Amino acid sequence: MSRSCTILGAPVETGASQPGCLMGPASLRTAGLVPALDALGWDVRDLGDLSIPPQAPRTHANPAIHHLAETCAWIETLEAAAFDAAQGCDLPIFMGGDHSLSAGTVAGMARHAEAEGRPLFLLWLDAHPDLHGLDSTESGNLHGTPVAYVTGQPGFAAYPPLAAAVAPGNVCMMGIRSVDPAEHARIAELGIEVHDMRAIDETGVLPPLEAFLEHVRAANGMLHVSLDVDFLDPGIAPAVGTTVPGGATFREAHLIMEVLGESGLVSALDLVELNPFLDERGRTASLMVELAASLMGRRVLDRPTRSFAA
Repeated sequence: MSRSCTILGAPVETGASQPGCLMGPASLRTAGLVPALDALGWDVRDLGDLSIPPQAPRTHANPAIHHLAETCAWIETLEAAAFDAAQGCDLPIFMGGDHSLSAGTVAGMARHAEAEGRPLFLLWLDAHPDLHGLDSTESGNLHGTPVAYVTGQPGFAAYPPLAAAVAPGNVCMMGIRSVDPAEHARIAELGIEVHDMRAIDETGVLPPLEAFLEHVRAANGMLHVSLDVDFLDPGIAPAVGTTVPGGATFREAHLIMEVLGESGLVSALDLVELNPFLDERGRTASLMVELAASLMGRRVLDRPTRSFAA
């Protein structure tokens, strides 16, 4: 049976410090995301890219913060778009753009889940926990705030009000390896499940992932997966402005996507922080497409391979 998938681009780069993420959606399309999903039997609708109008500047007590007005406008736009997309398809994909877009996409999916009477769970695949509040960020880069915002933490009066929050106990982070002191304190305070790269080195990706998916299944939950390019090791995915050595390998990432796809629990996917300006002949964009295809049902044996027999 064919399943439906809606694709939305969010060319957001105001949450980061380095320009280039606004080209992410175009790069993912050029790398063949739509044909890859078509080939897997998905009924794909590409709704193009969202946009926001010019914004009057807004200030904040934290002078480091920049592009606050634009970030708030993107959150409002993406929250509504995510909620609408969830009504009309089985699995929306949101193409970024920097990770501040997830403040909107996860919030919209949380509102949708609440309307369905189900809890929303969040799998955060990232080098960073993105748990800063507006007062704690020293860089002022608002792509470091979405998890704190969508879990309803205090200090976000400047952001749009949340219609529905994600319970901190429903968040699982994997691949974490760069945590600021304020974020470390918030992880301890909230009890968020975090599997950093040390833990993954010790156990592998499968045991913590399967345990989390069982938690989602037992609660009849919906699962939002947010995949940041910097979850991956920069040796295989250089097109990101926040490279942190020691990320997930090619096979670890594909295994996670394949298991997620087989679970049947995924309700939405973010593909974020792809900066084509920093890529090498499109290889990071191609890898992100391959990973999305693995989540959507592709397996190794589905792909023809070259014979190197003498």
